[in-house]
Amino acid sequence: MAPLATPPHRTGLLVIQPLKRRHCAECHGGPLQMLVLEDGAPRCLDCADLGHLVFLPRGDTALTRRSREESALSAVVVRFNRRGGRYERQGVLVEEAGLARAEQRCLADDEARRRRRMRDARRRAREDVRFAEAFAAEIRRLFPGCPVERARDIAGHASARGSGRVGRSAAGRALSEGAVTSAVVASVRHLDTPYDQLLMSGVARHEARRRIMAAVETTLRGWRAEVSEAG
Repeated sequence: MAPLATPPHRTGLLVIQPLKRRHCAECHGGPLQMLVLEDGAPRCLDCADLGHLVFLPRGDTALTRRSREESALSAVVVRFNRRGGRYERQGVLVEEAGLARAEQRCLADDEARRRRRMRDARRRAREDVRFAEAFAAEIRRLFPGCPVERARDIAGHASARGSGRVGRSAAGRALSEGAVTSAVVASVRHLDTPYDQLLMSGVARHEARRRIMAAVETTLRGWRAEVSEAG
């Protein structure tokens, strides 16, 4: 039998996944998928009193940590990487009952995270509603002639989370007059003028804006005029 490379010493039990065919030096069973080195000789897991453990592959750090915490006996499983010239961790051997308890703990965490995500989503939805209402109120303050439903539509569109529109900018979140006016102008441009049709017909954006500028200003003046009329 060719000599078996010995992994570096570490605390705790160590199990090897051999690259070559190996047989147990005690019971002669094999070839072994996993073995333990005792005095330089390979032993199968049963002869090493580890046969009752189950293999948990690497990949889930929380499950691995908790499985070892829940197991009175555990071992690290390694395999030699010829290219890297070193042993690399493949997973752990843990008690089946310990793994089951660890899985329950992780499931509980997943459920807790799910509930937290739901709470966060509801909180963000409430915040979005309040902000859209504040944005609409600011539109009505600056443009009292703007219909209530139109102001709500503009606010909802401009402040949609993740949209990148003006309502989500720092200025928009601060309800600055410039940001609110920009949102109103954009709405008027698209809904109350032939701007979109001009773009579809091939007119350049800057030229299309120039052509509809007067119509936009007329609408804005009409919505602002409610201030003087009310007074």
